Amino acid sequence: MFADTAHIEIHAGKGGNGRSSFRHEKYRENGGPDGGNGGRGGDVIVRVSHNVNTLAHYRTARLITAEDGLVGGENEKQGKSGADMYVDVPLGTQLWDEDILVADLVDDGTEIIIARGGRGGFGNSHFQSSTRQAPKVAELGEPGVSMKLRMELKLVADVGLVGLPNAGKSTLLSVITNAKPEIADYPFTTLIPNLGVVDQDKYTFLVADIPGLIEGASEGKGLGDEFLRHVERTAVIFHLVDAGNEDPAGSYKTIQKELADYIIDLTDRPQIVVLTKIETIDEKTLESAKKKLKKVIGKKELFTISAQAHRGLTELLRAAVLLVREARERREVERAIAEVVVIDSSTMPELWRVVQDEDGVFRVEGERIEGFAMRTDFENEEGAERLRDIFRKQGIARELKKMGIAPGEQVRVGATEFTWL
Repeated sequence: MFADTAHIEIHAGKGGNGRSSFRHEKYRENGGPDGGNGGRGGDVIVRVSHNVNTLAHYRTARLITAEDGLVGGENEKQGKSGADMYVDVPLGTQLWDEDILVADLVDDGTEIIIARGGRGGFGNSHFQSSTRQAPKVAELGEPGVSMKLRMELKLVADVGLVGLPNAGKSTLLSVITNAKPEIADYPFTTLIPNLGVVDQDKYTFLVADIPGLIEGASEGKGLGDEFLRHVERTAVIFHLVDAGNEDPAGSYKTIQKELADYIIDLTDRPQIVVLTKIETIDEKTLESAKKKLKKVIGKKELFTISAQAHRGLTELLRAAVLLVREARERREVERAIAEVVVIDSSTMPELWRVVQDEDGVFRVEGERIEGFAMRTDFENEEGAERLRDIFRKQGIARELKKMGIAPGEQVRVGATEFTWL
């Protein structure tokens, strides 16, 4: 079953807790701390796979979870890290967090860590120092990132075939490529996009047959914008018009309007207009159709073909090769000049702020301080005292006092809440 949309819920693995333990050796009554660090939680990694061409699997397997890290061991042994979870998707898949585009997978071999596993907590051996010979504090593991995502597949093709239903798109695709779409002499035979590979003059490119559009498709009518999105990726458009249509110019303008009215204007793509099924009409009717079309297509190239009789196909494909080659070269130039900005977080100062929520709770915001609070075991007094010490060193305690906090009031740091002493 073909599916080009799906919703998934992903959970990266939780980091393992650090261990608090001490050496127990013969003849050594007071062994030092030897609790190891917890293992890292597994990541959720999305990767492009040529073995997948649909999102159908994720219509049922919606929950995706990576493995948790294990607790640290004695003798300073680090807990085992959780196994990563790989999510295989077709080329052209987009991942959305509501209206935010999280990932756009348009290159072969792409792998993206979409949700990172939680960091393992430090064991008590980590906190030993010259002044702290027997620390009992050990951190909790951080939870992994969780999110709900919408998956959308937009086919990545060099050429997209568009036109009214029964314009001959599927027949053309079956003749010029190795694809085997369903073909019949009635509208809406094609209900899913089909892909095929063309090999012309030792140059290879990919062609997508987009299911037939009708007036109002950009607003969701008929097969609608569910399939117009597959045109977004195409570099070149073949606009097919049935030569036997009584109003070829009107048919052309109908599809052009839908391409223009889509979320993004698709009429700016290089476009070749193709009169199809010329074997079904006489020469006089063909000339009339060509004349009518030339009045409305502007400077676009016009080709006449018969896919069934294999007439006019070589000329059409050679014109496509030129446009596809230009589009690919343009894409490479755009990638080469694109600026990539890398931010080194290690050189950035720790940022935090304190606000008071409507319920009176003092809330401390900041990525690093929220991480410390998340890993604090408040049932361990040494662990709680360590967090208070971090508050003092960062200046957060001073800011809280300035804002009027009193002992017994609540402090909220991320998802953690505790009582101020």
